[in-house]
Amino acid sequence: MKKIFIAFAMILLYHSVNAQNKIIGKISDKDNSSMFGVNIFLPEINKGTTSDENGNYEISNLPNGKFKIQFSFLGYKNVVQIIELHNETKNFDVQLISEIIETQEVVVSGFLINSQHENAIKIDVLKAKEILLSGTSNFMESITKIPGVDMISKGIGVSKPVIRGLSMNDILVLNNGVKIENYQYSENHPLGVDENSIERIEIIKGPASLLYGSDAIGGVLNFVKEKPAPTNTIQGFYKTQFHSNTLGYCNSFGIKGASQHFFAGLNLNQKSHSDYRQADGIFVPNSRFNELSLSSNLGYTGAKGTSKLYYDYFKQNLGMTVPAIISTITEQARKNEIWFQDLEHHLISSQNKMYFENIKWETNIAFQSAIRKLITTTEEPFVEMNLNTISYNSKLMISTGKNFENIVGIQGSTQQNRNRNDRISQFLPDANMNNIGILALSQFEFKKKLKIQGGLRFDIFNINTFELGTIGTEGFHKAVSKQYSSINGSIGATYNVNEKLIFRANFAKAYRVPTLSELTSAGMHGNRYEIGNENLKPENAYETDFSTHFHGEYISFDVAGFYNLIDDYIFITPSSDTTSSGLSIYKFSQSNANLYGAELGIHFHPKFLPCLHIQGNYSSVIGEQENGNFLPFIPAQKFRYEIRIEKEKIGFLKHLKLKISALTALQQNNFSVFETSSDGYTIFNIGFSSDIVVFKQTIDFGISVNNVFDTKYIDHLSTLKPMNFNNIGRNIAISLKIPF
Repeated sequence: MKKIFIAFAMILLYHSVNAQNKIIGKISDKDNSSMFGVNIFLPEINKGTTSDENGNYEISNLPNGKFKIQFSFLGYKNVVQIIELHNETKNFDVQLISEIIETQEVVVSGFLINSQHENAIKIDVLKAKEILLSGTSNFMESITKIPGVDMISKGIGVSKPVIRGLSMNDILVLNNGVKIENYQYSENHPLGVDENSIERIEIIKGPASLLYGSDAIGGVLNFVKEKPAPTNTIQGFYKTQFHSNTLGYCNSFGIKGASQHFFAGLNLNQKSHSDYRQADGIFVPNSRFNELSLSSNLGYTGAKGTSKLYYDYFKQNLGMTVPAIISTITEQARKNEIWFQDLEHHLISSQNKMYFENIKWETNIAFQSAIRKLITTTEEPFVEMNLNTISYNSKLMISTGKNFENIVGIQGSTQQNRNRNDRISQFLPDANMNNIGILALSQFEFKKKLKIQGGLRFDIFNINTFELGTIGTEGFHKAVSKQYSSINGSIGATYNVNEKLIFRANFAKAYRVPTLSELTSAGMHGNRYEIGNENLKPENAYETDFSTHFHGEYISFDVAGFYNLIDDYIFITPSSDTTSSGLSIYKFSQSNANLYGAELGIHFHPKFLPCLHIQGNYSSVIGEQENGNFLPFIPAQKFRYEIRIEKEKIGFLKHLKLKISALTALQQNNFSVFETSSDGYTIFNIGFSSDIVVFKQTIDFGISVNNVFDTKYIDHLSTLKPMNFNNIGRNIAISLKIPF
């Protein structure tokens, strides 16, 4: 063992001393004119720079190995290349070509760090600026512009993603690659992520258990942190936003800097919204919420590896619109006083990579602590719980040839749920949960045309709970001990007919174990009394999907179809039983289910009118149980369309955008046994954004009007529908971002 350790140390020393690589080059356009301010970034190394006024750039202190490098500039086609380094200074000149329709991004949520066109499953990207200028007080709503993605909402403060008809515990939410654990069991619980410190959201549609284990049965949302500042620079920003409907305001301040080896950043964010108003002007009582968050990072980038440390703090006081408050709250306000969730979440994560020629070794570990309190009508919490989670993963990425990539890895977590301070309600018992998974994946490219990706994974999950309460009484939890295991995998391919046309096909098997809430709950949860079912089995999904992507100079389109067969789908329904006080008891059941549907998207830019963009998409999904009943929380068919005018410069205005968009939802008649039919609706939005240069200072300005005609509507996925509250009425949002 001692000899092995010495040999390992010598390898590290060798790479530290000898791997002194540098990339230099010049960026120009098709006329060979130098381009200033082009972003150059190596995502695997988390290091980048920008080109100077002569188009030159330099990135030094890089490790040996093979890496992706991306060149990006607004209005130009992204260039993604592979560069191999071996103790050298490599000259890498790039010529960027102007492009009207944006192309691929490098994404980190898939099989490897690939461009979007290289993955067998399509990964959609939504950038932070699009979220800021969307004009919505609920940032989840901005994600629904992606076809196949929707949301379950409880007002504007609570929303859960829906991907191809699956939601709740079937969708995995990641904060920079770390699974969020914050009591996300139902539609009453918020996402728990602040959008102000991220660069983009990456969305995987379809099963991803091979990569992430349980809970990724329906898809993945990964909130990716912003890049470090370019080497040897300090950058910052202040942004603010005002919303007329909720009298809401958001403030955010951020600063970051980087040297040759070190980088660091800090973001502070505050958000406050009063009760929102419906189209008739009547406010929805207790739909208010207040947030405070902090995000910080520091790291080191060197010739032998990178090391990053992140800390995120998220505090939210979230009003609950329940029947008990309708007659109590009589004025629109923002302060949380009764019936609200007091939520607090801490996340510390360490992410590290080491480079050994054709091997990259990544090891990450994270700790998070979630505290949930429910305040009803007294100052003392009615519920108080604490969930602590340690998660880890380690994987080796091995290049065994120019066109062959492999990954072997291990992932796992350990959790403790504890009730605190002996509160009146203890909806969930104290519990310990552990899981571990091992995985192997491979990617092979054949003649730069066909790329095949696939792999297998094996998981073991244990849950042990402690007895709670008095036997024979309502709310009693008996001790439960369960162990589950599962083998999952996927196989997919991407075929590039040419530079413009891509075909994708993928088959995946995924699973999800029953949650602590589904197995053991006993008591009031929001508006209903729930009892868990300890006999639940894991869900198993088998999905096949096909898609086509075409990207021309003036038009692009996507077509996708999928079929997802789920064994032992878990859902909750009202039973014929009641509590001693006469409340209906909701219980968890299982049934085999099928979900199938299609998504279409098109982007047209007429050659004769360079400033005009026309976009539209359509999504449809049907979810059925084996007995023919429909599944709950299935979105209606929806059409989205947008007309946008873009100009590079008019006077002191730069990067102008004026857009008119609309959403049409058809009537939803495919509803589950405890839902009702929902009427269709159409709402219109309008928005304008521009960069304004004042005394050499750039200001990002945006103004939008959502639901322009103040249309009254209730979306089928609104959980306020049983109380007959409409969705939000007209909202005018003004946003400013001042970079420095």
